[in-house]
Amino acid sequence: MASLLLISSPNACSITTGGNLRRSKHSTKNFYYASFGELKASQEKRATQTEYNHLRLQQSSLNHYYKCIEGGSTYQQYTRKYVLKAVPRPSFDFEPHASDPKNILDSVKKLLVAFYWFCYPYSMIGQMLSIISTSLLAVEKLSYISPLFFIGVLQAMVPQLFMSIYMNGVNQLFDVEIDKINKPHLPLASGQLSFRTGAIIVASCLTLSLWISWIVGSWPLIWNIGLCSLIWTAYSINAPLLRWKRHPLLAAMCIFATMTLIFPITIFLHIQTFVLKRPAVFSRSLIFEVAFMSLYSIGIALYKDVPDIEGDKAFGIDSISARLGQKWVFWLCVFLFEMAFGVGLLAGASSSYLWIKIVAGLGYAVLASVLWHQAKIVDLKSKTSMRSFYMLIWKLLYVAYFLMPLISQGCH
Repeated sequence: MASLLLISSPNACSITTGGNLRRSKHSTKNFYYASFGELKASQEKRATQTEYNHLRLQQSSLNHYYKCIEGGSTYQQYTRKYVLKAVPRPSFDFEPHASDPKNILDSVKKLLVAFYWFCYPYSMIGQMLSIISTSLLAVEKLSYISPLFFIGVLQAMVPQLFMSIYMNGVNQLFDVEIDKINKPHLPLASGQLSFRTGAIIVASCLTLSLWISWIVGSWPLIWNIGLCSLIWTAYSINAPLLRWKRHPLLAAMCIFATMTLIFPITIFLHIQTFVLKRPAVFSRSLIFEVAFMSLYSIGIALYKDVPDIEGDKAFGIDSISARLGQKWVFWLCVFLFEMAFGVGLLAGASSSYLWIKIVAGLGYAVLASVLWHQAKIVDLKSKTSMRSFYMLIWKLLYVAYFLMPLISQGCH
Protein backbone atom coordinates (compact mmCIF):
# COMPACT_ATOMS: atom_id res chain seq x y z
CA MET A 1 0.00 0.00 0.00
CA ALA A 2 1.41 3.30 -1.03
CA SER A 3 2.36 5.61 1.67
CA LEU A 4 0.26 8.80 2.02
CA LEU A 5 1.26 12.05 3.71
CA LEU A 6 -1.33 14.89 4.18
CA ILE A 7 -0.30 18.17 5.77
CA SER A 8 -3.01 20.83 6.02
CA SER A 9 -0.99 23.31 8.04
CA PRO A 10 2.10 23.52 10.19
CA ASN A 11 -0.03 22.87 13.22
CA ALA A 12 -2.23 20.18 11.67
CA CYS A 13 -2.17 16.48 12.36
CA SER A 14 0.09 14.18 10.26
CA ILE A 15 -1.17 10.81 8.95
CA THR A 16 1.41 8.11 8.11
CA THR A 17 1.23 4.69 6.57
CA GLY A 18 -0.35 2.23 9.01
CA GLY A 19 -2.97 4.78 10.26
CA ASN A 20 -0.96 5.87 13.32
CA LEU A 21 -2.18 9.32 14.53
CA ARG A 22 0.44 11.61 15.86
CA ARG A 23 0.14 15.13 17.17
CA SER A 24 2.95 17.46 17.68
CA LYS A 25 3.48 19.14 21.01
CA HIS A 26 2.86 22.46 19.34
CA SER A 27 -0.52 21.45 17.82
CA THR A 28 -1.65 19.87 21.10
CA LYS A 29 -0.94 23.09 22.92
CA ASN A 30 -2.89 25.13 20.34
CA PHE A 31 -5.83 22.73 20.54
CA TYR A 32 -5.92 23.15 24.32
CA TYR A 33 -5.94 26.95 24.06
CA ALA A 34 -8.64 26.86 21.38
CA SER A 35 -10.89 24.69 23.52
CA PHE A 36 -10.26 26.87 26.54
CA GLY A 37 -11.03 30.00 24.47
CA GLU A 38 -14.35 28.55 23.31
CA LEU A 39 -15.26 27.65 26.88
CA LYS A 40 -14.32 31.10 28.11
CA ALA A 41 -16.30 32.78 25.30
CA SER A 42 -19.30 30.62 26.15
CA GLN A 43 -19.02 31.64 29.80
CA GLU A 44 -18.72 35.29 28.82
CA LYS A 45 -21.81 34.98 26.65
CA ARG A 46 -23.82 33.46 29.48
CA ALA A 47 -22.56 36.11 31.86
CA THR A 48 -23.45 38.82 29.38
CA GLN A 49 -26.95 37.40 28.95
CA THR A 50 -27.38 37.26 32.74
CA GLU A 51 -26.30 40.86 33.05
CA TYR A 52 -28.66 41.85 30.23
CA ASN A 53 -31.62 40.23 32.00
CA HIS A 54 -30.58 41.94 35.18
CA LEU A 55 -30.49 45.27 33.35
CA ARG A 56 -34.06 44.91 32.11
CA LEU A 57 -35.23 44.60 35.71
CA GLN A 58 -33.07 47.38 37.06
CA GLN A 59 -32.74 50.15 34.50
CA SER A 60 -31.13 52.44 37.01
CA SER A 61 -27.79 50.62 36.49
CA LEU A 62 -27.72 51.10 32.71
CA ASN A 63 -25.06 53.82 32.68
CA HIS A 64 -22.77 51.88 34.98
CA TYR A 65 -23.10 48.69 32.97
CA TYR A 66 -22.52 50.52 29.71
CA LYS A 67 -19.18 51.76 31.00
CA CYS A 68 -18.24 48.27 32.21
CA ILE A 69 -18.87 46.53 28.90
CA GLU A 70 -17.30 49.23 26.74
CA GLY A 71 -14.00 47.40 26.29
CA GLY A 72 -15.03 43.75 26.66
CA SER A 73 -15.27 40.76 24.34
CA THR A 74 -16.77 40.35 20.88
CA TYR A 75 -20.22 40.01 22.50
CA GLN A 76 -20.12 43.56 23.86
CA GLN A 77 -21.74 45.13 20.81
CA TYR A 78 -24.48 42.53 20.85
CA THR A 79 -25.17 43.33 24.48
CA ARG A 80 -24.93 47.08 23.98
CA LYS A 81 -27.54 46.98 21.23
CA TYR A 82 -30.13 45.48 23.53
CA VAL A 83 -29.17 47.71 26.42
CA LEU A 84 -29.99 50.78 24.33
CA LYS A 85 -33.34 49.30 23.34
CA ALA A 86 -34.19 48.86 26.99
CA VAL A 87 -33.82 52.57 27.77
CA PRO A 88 -37.20 53.85 26.46
CA ARG A 89 -39.25 51.35 28.42
CA PRO A 90 -41.78 53.26 30.56
CA SER A 91 -41.01 53.76 34.19
CA PHE A 92 -43.65 53.64 36.86
CA ASP A 93 -41.56 55.15 39.61
CA PHE A 94 -44.18 57.90 40.08
CA GLU A 95 -46.93 55.48 41.09
CA PRO A 96 -45.92 55.20 44.74
CA HIS A 97 -46.11 59.00 44.95
CA ALA A 98 -49.60 59.26 43.44
CA SER A 99 -51.20 58.98 46.84
CA ASP A 100 -48.86 61.51 48.42
CA PRO A 101 -51.10 64.04 50.27
CA LYS A 102 -48.88 66.90 49.11
CA ASN A 103 -49.28 65.91 45.45
CA ILE A 104 -53.03 65.52 45.89
CA LEU A 105 -53.23 68.99 47.47
CA ASP A 106 -51.22 70.49 44.60
CA SER A 107 -53.52 68.83 42.05
CA VAL A 108 -56.59 70.21 43.81
CA LYS A 109 -55.08 73.71 43.85
CA LYS A 110 -54.31 73.54 40.13
CA LEU A 111 -57.86 72.36 39.41
CA LEU A 112 -59.36 75.22 41.43
CA VAL A 113 -57.16 77.77 39.67
CA ALA A 114 -58.18 76.38 36.28
CA PHE A 115 -61.86 76.47 37.31
CA TYR A 116 -61.43 80.07 38.51
CA TRP A 117 -60.23 81.23 35.10
CA PHE A 118 -62.81 79.05 33.34
CA CYS A 119 -65.54 81.11 35.07
CA TYR A 120 -64.27 84.51 33.80
CA PRO A 121 -64.17 85.97 37.35
CA TYR A 122 -64.32 89.60 36.22
CA SER A 123 -67.62 88.96 34.43
CA MET A 124 -69.03 86.98 37.35
CA ILE A 125 -68.14 89.73 39.84
CA GLY A 126 -69.79 92.29 37.57
CA GLN A 127 -73.01 90.28 37.43
CA MET A 128 -73.12 89.81 41.21
CA LEU A 129 -72.59 93.54 41.78
CA SER A 130 -75.26 94.28 39.20
CA ILE A 131 -77.76 92.18 41.16
CA ILE A 132 -76.91 93.94 44.44
CA SER A 133 -77.04 97.40 42.87
CA THR A 134 -80.31 96.77 41.02
CA SER A 135 -81.89 95.28 44.14
CA LEU A 136 -81.08 98.44 46.07
CA LEU A 137 -82.73 100.53 43.33
CA ALA A 138 -86.05 99.01 44.35
CA VAL A 139 -85.63 100.19 47.95
CA GLU A 140 -87.55 103.43 48.54
CA LYS A 141 -87.37 103.33 52.32
CA LEU A 142 -84.78 102.04 54.75
CA SER A 143 -87.51 99.92 56.37
CA TYR A 144 -87.54 97.78 53.21
CA ILE A 145 -84.05 96.53 54.05
CA SER A 146 -84.79 93.49 56.17
CA PRO A 147 -83.79 89.83 56.41
CA LEU A 148 -86.46 89.14 53.80
CA PHE A 149 -84.75 91.57 51.44
CA PHE A 150 -81.36 89.88 51.85
CA ILE A 151 -82.92 86.48 51.29
CA GLY A 152 -84.47 87.80 48.07
CA VAL A 153 -81.09 89.09 46.91
CA LEU A 154 -79.50 85.72 47.69
CA GLN A 155 -82.29 83.95 45.78
CA ALA A 156 -81.30 85.97 42.71
CA MET A 157 -77.53 85.63 43.15
CA VAL A 158 -77.25 81.85 43.51
CA PRO A 159 -78.93 80.77 40.24
CA GLN A 160 -77.34 83.69 38.42
CA LEU A 161 -73.94 82.57 39.70
CA PHE A 162 -74.38 79.20 38.01
CA MET A 163 -75.80 80.88 34.91
CA SER A 164 -72.72 83.10 34.72
CA ILE A 165 -70.48 80.03 34.69
CA TYR A 166 -72.63 78.49 31.97
CA MET A 167 -72.58 81.64 29.82
CA ASN A 168 -68.80 81.96 29.98
CA GLY A 169 -68.13 78.23 29.83
CA VAL A 170 -70.25 77.35 26.80
CA ASN A 171 -68.53 80.10 24.85
CA GLN A 172 -65.11 78.62 25.70
CA LEU A 173 -66.18 75.11 24.70
CA PHE A 174 -66.85 76.23 21.14
CA ASP A 175 -63.91 78.65 20.98
CA VAL A 176 -61.06 76.33 21.96
CA GLU A 177 -59.18 76.65 18.67
CA ILE A 178 -59.72 80.42 18.49
CA ASP A 179 -58.61 80.85 22.10
CA LYS A 180 -55.36 79.03 21.33
CA ILE A 181 -54.51 82.14 19.31
CA ASN A 182 -56.35 84.91 21.17
CA LYS A 183 -56.32 83.67 24.77
CA PRO A 184 -53.90 80.74 25.17
CA HIS A 185 -53.90 81.20 28.96
CA LEU A 186 -57.50 79.98 29.32
CA PRO A 187 -57.81 76.49 30.87
CA LEU A 188 -59.38 74.75 27.88
CA ALA A 189 -57.02 76.33 25.34
CA SER A 190 -53.96 75.58 27.49
CA GLY A 191 -55.07 72.03 28.31
CA GLN A 192 -55.45 72.60 32.06
CA LEU A 193 -59.04 71.40 31.71
CA SER A 194 -60.18 68.78 29.23
CA PHE A 195 -63.10 69.38 26.91
CA ARG A 196 -65.06 66.67 28.70
CA THR A 197 -64.52 68.30 32.10
CA GLY A 198 -65.57 71.66 30.71
CA ALA A 199 -68.72 70.16 29.18
CA ILE A 200 -69.66 68.53 32.51
CA ILE A 201 -69.20 71.83 34.35
CA VAL A 202 -71.28 73.73 31.81
CA ALA A 203 -74.13 71.19 31.77
CA SER A 204 -74.19 70.97 35.57
CA CYS A 205 -74.31 74.76 36.01
CA LEU A 206 -77.11 75.15 33.48
CA THR A 207 -79.16 72.46 35.21
CA LEU A 208 -78.58 73.93 38.68
CA SER A 209 -79.42 77.44 37.54
CA LEU A 210 -82.73 76.43 35.95
CA TRP A 211 -83.65 74.14 38.87
CA ILE A 212 -82.91 76.68 41.63
CA SER A 213 -84.79 79.50 39.88
CA TRP A 214 -87.77 77.19 39.46
CA ILE A 215 -87.64 76.17 43.12
CA VAL A 216 -87.55 79.83 44.21
CA GLY A 217 -90.69 80.41 42.19
CA SER A 218 -90.06 84.03 41.16
CA TRP A 219 -91.27 84.53 37.60
CA PRO A 220 -88.99 87.51 36.90
CA LEU A 221 -86.06 85.36 38.04
CA ILE A 222 -87.21 82.42 35.90
CA TRP A 223 -87.43 84.74 32.89
CA ASN A 224 -83.95 86.03 33.67
CA ILE A 225 -82.37 82.58 33.74
CA GLY A 226 -84.37 81.28 30.78
CA LEU A 227 -83.58 84.21 28.50
CA CYS A 228 -79.88 84.27 29.42
CA SER A 229 -79.52 80.56 28.73
CA LEU A 230 -81.23 80.85 25.33
CA ILE A 231 -79.34 83.94 24.21
CA TRP A 232 -75.89 82.70 25.19
CA THR A 233 -76.50 79.25 23.79
CA ALA A 234 -77.38 80.84 20.45
CA TYR A 235 -74.38 83.16 20.78
CA SER A 236 -71.85 80.35 21.27
CA ILE A 237 -72.98 77.02 19.79
CA ASN A 238 -71.78 76.23 16.29
CA ALA A 239 -75.01 75.01 14.68
CA PRO A 240 -77.29 76.08 11.83
CA LEU A 241 -78.87 79.51 12.48
CA LEU A 242 -76.81 79.80 15.68
CA ARG A 243 -73.26 80.92 16.48
CA TRP A 244 -74.49 84.53 16.57
CA LYS A 245 -71.07 85.78 17.58
CA ARG A 246 -70.00 85.42 13.93
CA HIS A 247 -72.28 88.36 13.09
CA PRO A 248 -71.24 91.71 14.59
CA LEU A 249 -74.74 93.10 15.07
CA LEU A 250 -76.16 89.93 16.65
CA ALA A 251 -73.13 89.56 18.92
CA ALA A 252 -73.46 93.14 20.18
CA MET A 253 -77.20 92.70 20.68
CA CYS A 254 -76.64 89.62 22.87
CA ILE A 255 -74.45 91.58 25.27
CA PHE A 256 -76.70 94.65 25.11
CA ALA A 257 -79.84 92.64 25.84
CA THR A 258 -78.25 90.80 28.77
CA MET A 259 -76.58 93.74 30.53
CA THR A 260 -79.07 96.50 29.69
CA LEU A 261 -82.49 94.85 29.65
CA ILE A 262 -82.59 91.36 31.15
CA PHE A 263 -80.44 91.94 34.21
CA PRO A 264 -81.76 95.31 35.44
CA ILE A 265 -85.43 94.78 34.65
CA THR A 266 -85.88 91.19 35.84
CA ILE A 267 -83.87 91.65 39.04
CA PHE A 268 -85.71 94.90 39.81
CA LEU A 269 -89.08 93.20 39.31
CA HIS A 270 -87.96 90.18 41.37
CA ILE A 271 -87.24 92.40 44.38
CA GLN A 272 -90.18 94.69 43.85
CA THR A 273 -92.94 92.14 43.19
CA PHE A 274 -91.74 88.82 44.60
CA VAL A 275 -89.76 89.94 47.65
CA LEU A 276 -91.35 93.25 48.70
CA LYS A 277 -94.81 92.32 47.36
CA ARG A 278 -95.32 95.66 45.68
CA PRO A 279 -96.87 96.42 42.29
CA ALA A 280 -94.56 96.51 39.30
CA VAL A 281 -93.54 100.11 38.59
CA PHE A 282 -90.56 101.26 36.53
CA SER A 283 -88.96 103.94 38.67
CA ARG A 284 -86.71 106.79 37.53
CA SER A 285 -83.77 105.01 39.13
CA LEU A 286 -84.34 101.95 36.94
CA ILE A 287 -84.59 104.14 33.85
CA PHE A 288 -81.27 105.76 34.81
CA GLU A 289 -79.57 102.34 35.10
CA VAL A 290 -80.95 101.23 31.74
CA ALA A 291 -79.70 104.45 30.11
CA PHE A 292 -76.26 104.10 31.68
CA MET A 293 -75.90 100.41 30.77
CA SER A 294 -77.15 100.91 27.21
CA LEU A 295 -74.03 102.94 26.50
CA TYR A 296 -71.61 100.96 28.63
CA SER A 297 -72.74 97.53 27.41
CA ILE A 298 -72.36 98.51 23.75
CA GLY A 299 -68.87 99.74 24.56
CA ILE A 300 -68.00 96.39 26.18
CA ALA A 301 -69.56 94.48 23.29
CA LEU A 302 -67.39 96.34 20.78
CA TYR A 303 -64.18 96.47 22.79
CA LYS A 304 -64.03 92.79 23.79
CA ASP A 305 -63.14 91.90 20.17
CA VAL A 306 -60.42 94.55 19.80
CA PRO A 307 -57.63 92.38 21.31
CA ASP A 308 -58.94 89.26 19.51
CA ILE A 309 -58.81 90.50 15.94
CA GLU A 310 -56.03 88.07 14.91
CA GLY A 311 -57.89 84.89 15.91
CA ASP A 312 -61.24 86.22 14.70
CA LYS A 313 -59.87 86.81 11.21
CA ALA A 314 -58.25 83.36 11.14
CA PHE A 315 -61.56 81.64 11.94
CA GLY A 316 -63.91 83.84 9.95
CA ILE A 317 -65.41 85.82 12.85
CA ASP A 318 -66.52 89.05 11.17
CA SER A 319 -66.24 91.40 14.15
CA ILE A 320 -66.54 95.18 14.01
CA SER A 321 -62.84 95.44 14.86
CA ALA A 322 -61.95 93.20 11.91
CA ARG A 323 -64.05 95.37 9.60
CA LEU A 324 -63.19 98.87 10.75
CA GLY A 325 -59.83 98.42 12.42
CA GLN A 326 -58.68 98.35 16.02
CA LYS A 327 -57.90 102.05 16.45
CA TRP A 328 -61.24 103.31 15.16
CA VAL A 329 -63.25 100.86 17.30
CA PHE A 330 -61.07 101.52 20.35
CA TRP A 331 -61.79 105.25 20.41
CA LEU A 332 -65.46 104.65 19.65
CA CYS A 333 -65.63 102.48 22.78
CA VAL A 334 -63.86 105.12 24.86
CA PHE A 335 -66.41 107.68 23.64
CA LEU A 336 -69.32 105.40 24.68
CA PHE A 337 -67.83 104.81 28.14
CA GLU A 338 -67.32 108.54 28.67
CA MET A 339 -70.91 109.19 27.62
CA ALA A 340 -72.13 106.64 30.16
CA PHE A 341 -70.18 108.36 32.93
CA GLY A 342 -71.61 111.64 31.71
CA VAL A 343 -75.14 110.25 32.18
CA GLY A 344 -74.20 109.28 35.73
CA LEU A 345 -72.79 112.75 36.37
CA LEU A 346 -75.99 114.43 35.16
CA ALA A 347 -78.17 112.06 37.18
CA GLY A 348 -76.17 112.81 40.33
CA ALA A 349 -76.36 116.55 39.70
CA SER A 350 -80.16 116.33 39.39
CA SER A 351 -80.56 114.77 42.84
CA SER A 352 -82.44 116.74 45.49
CA TYR A 353 -79.79 115.90 48.08
CA LEU A 354 -76.59 117.93 48.20
CA TRP A 355 -74.43 115.09 49.48
CA ILE A 356 -75.59 112.86 46.62
CA LYS A 357 -74.74 115.60 44.12
CA ILE A 358 -71.24 115.83 45.55
CA VAL A 359 -70.53 112.11 45.98
CA ALA A 360 -72.14 110.88 42.76
CA GLY A 361 -71.01 113.82 40.65
CA LEU A 362 -67.44 113.64 41.91
CA GLY A 363 -67.43 109.83 41.65
CA TYR A 364 -68.45 109.69 38.00
CA ALA A 365 -66.11 112.57 37.14
CA VAL A 366 -63.18 110.64 38.65
CA LEU A 367 -64.16 107.48 36.72
CA ALA A 368 -64.29 109.43 33.46
CA SER A 369 -60.88 111.01 34.16
CA VAL A 370 -59.23 107.69 34.97
CA LEU A 371 -60.63 106.12 31.81
CA TRP A 372 -59.42 108.97 29.60
CA HIS A 373 -55.95 109.03 31.13
CA GLN A 374 -55.48 105.27 30.68
CA ALA A 375 -56.91 105.29 27.15
CA LYS A 376 -54.18 107.68 25.99
CA ILE A 377 -51.39 105.29 27.01
CA VAL A 378 -52.82 102.06 25.59
CA ASP A 379 -50.58 100.35 23.04
CA LEU A 380 -52.87 98.90 20.38
CA LYS A 381 -50.03 96.69 19.13
CA SER A 382 -49.72 94.98 22.51
CA LYS A 383 -52.31 92.39 23.53
CA THR A 384 -51.19 92.74 27.13
CA SER A 385 -51.85 96.48 27.11
CA MET A 386 -55.27 96.07 25.49
CA ARG A 387 -56.33 93.32 27.91
CA SER A 388 -55.19 95.43 30.85
CA PHE A 389 -57.43 98.25 29.62
CA TYR A 390 -60.31 95.78 29.24
CA MET A 391 -59.92 94.78 32.89
CA LEU A 392 -59.93 98.47 33.82
CA ILE A 393 -63.26 98.88 32.02
CA TRP A 394 -64.80 96.23 34.26
CA LYS A 395 -63.27 97.68 37.44
CA LEU A 396 -64.70 101.12 36.63
CA LEU A 397 -68.08 99.47 36.10
CA TYR A 398 -67.82 97.91 39.58
CA VAL A 399 -67.45 101.36 41.10
CA ALA A 400 -70.33 102.69 38.99
CA TYR A 401 -72.57 99.93 40.38
CA PHE A 402 -71.84 101.19 43.90
CA LEU A 403 -72.77 104.76 42.93
CA MET A 404 -76.10 103.84 41.27
CA PRO A 405 -78.05 103.19 44.49
CA LEU A 406 -76.98 106.61 45.80
CA ILE A 407 -78.45 108.30 42.75
CA SER A 408 -81.64 106.29 43.11
CA GLN A 409 -82.28 107.86 46.52
CA GLY A 410 -82.57 111.23 44.86
CA CYS A 411 -84.86 109.92 42.14
CA HIS A 412 -87.67 108.49 44.33
